[in-house]
Amino acid sequence: MCLLTLAVSLPSLKPPPCKLANAADCQKASPLQLGVFFGALYVLAVGTGGTKPNISTIGADQFDEFEPKEKKQKLSFFNWWMFSIFFGTLFANTVLVYIQDNVGWTLGYALPTLGLMISIGIFLAGTPFYRHKVPSGSPFTRMARVIVAAFRKSKVALPSDPKLLHEHNVEEYAKKGKFRIDYTPGMRFLNKACVKTGTNDPWMLSTVTQVEETKQMLRMIPILIATFVPSTMVAQINTLFVKQGTTLDRHIGNFKIPPASLSGFVTISLLVCVVLYDQIFVKIMRRWTKNPRGITLLQRMGIGLVLHTFIMVVASLTERYRLSVARKHGVVENGGQVPLSIFILLPQFILMGTADAFMEVSKIEFFYDQAPESMKSLGTSYSALTLGVGNFISSFLLSTVSQITKEHGHGWILNNLNASHLDYYYAFFAILNFFNFIFFLFVIKFYVYKAEVSDSLHVLTEELKVMRLRADDEQEASRTRT
Repeated sequence: MCLLTLAVSLPSLKPPPCKLANAADCQKASPLQLGVFFGALYVLAVGTGGTKPNISTIGADQFDEFEPKEKKQKLSFFNWWMFSIFFGTLFANTVLVYIQDNVGWTLGYALPTLGLMISIGIFLAGTPFYRHKVPSGSPFTRMARVIVAAFRKSKVALPSDPKLLHEHNVEEYAKKGKFRIDYTPGMRFLNKACVKTGTNDPWMLSTVTQVEETKQMLRMIPILIATFVPSTMVAQINTLFVKQGTTLDRHIGNFKIPPASLSGFVTISLLVCVVLYDQIFVKIMRRWTKNPRGITLLQRMGIGLVLHTFIMVVASLTERYRLSVARKHGVVENGGQVPLSIFILLPQFILMGTADAFMEVSKIEFFYDQAPESMKSLGTSYSALTLGVGNFISSFLLSTVSQITKEHGHGWILNNLNASHLDYYYAFFAILNFFNFIFFLFVIKFYVYKAEVSDSLHVLTEELKVMRLRADDEQEASRTRT
């Protein structure tokens, strides 16, 4: 952010001001100026990749899974974590956007830079009070060992009794404070990684727990793929939705609304929906379903997917109406302002916030909750991955559809939106969301939730008690014989 602030502040790092009517005639940015600007953006992306998957994981780790009160509080954590994230987004989409448009980019970037510095101070001050999990090595290495071992022993037969597979005893896990995962029959091929063949090489022999950890991460991949399309829809908020806003009347009296500020309504909608969901919806559904979360995480994601389909239908109909008004007032060819208030776009922005309250919150909670205890950050990174992939898909579809429709008649997406057919493009998105929802229903039909860690610990404790009782009985029998 410091580099980005310098890039828009120092005269040597930005092109000179230009007031020519045709922006194409202005002096272009030099390679150095472009390098500094895009370098700052890529550094920001790397930093985001380091914080996004870990901040929420550290936050959720502060709740003790084995303390009933804290376990219940943890169910609401991701709702309020997302609330705080989007509260900051609301500030960015309203105050910061206004400052950048009306005051200048220097102050517009300097404020969040200052905010990050304050955040670092708060983070460092709180570090001594956090509950830290002991590092357990790279999850990628552990998963790779399981997959390699399974392939190397692909011709080895699986024993009929799962108890013959390699696993540490329960006391070993209890001593190290780790969690054992019991054998499951799914993905049988990977079970070959823990067939005993006389070697203890970690690339030839894995424990049942290591195999089950790998299975859990692989089971989530189809769900991960199903979230790519809704992430693509989120990318439309700050691209095509804002572009639509530039063609409409943005005045409220003498005040002119920055088009990017409309995304603030997405944030407001999400903030309101998160509170209503956590405080009202969950309590009502909990009485009916007896589920502590009200509804399952996958059901919550499914509602979000349905809403995304509905949003694109609404956006397509709204755009169709905007184009009809543009034709009626003869502003198609010149790309002039359409005499409609920018607030006709509000329904699609508000609905997008509602969909995010279901989809985005449940998505990050699902990937955290379903990841093995030693791979929580990797699980959470699945959620961040979907946003990145969604933006790439959005760019790919935009350029591909634009090019194909130009070559085969009237272009759907042109620089002049009044001469485009964005309504067709949104209808295409509605169809894409519908088929993605069908794919999601197919995928979740075969998905099995992992066991609660606290339940696993209870089983482990009971097994230890049984083992100790047996040991005591054997000692007593030995003394009796003596």
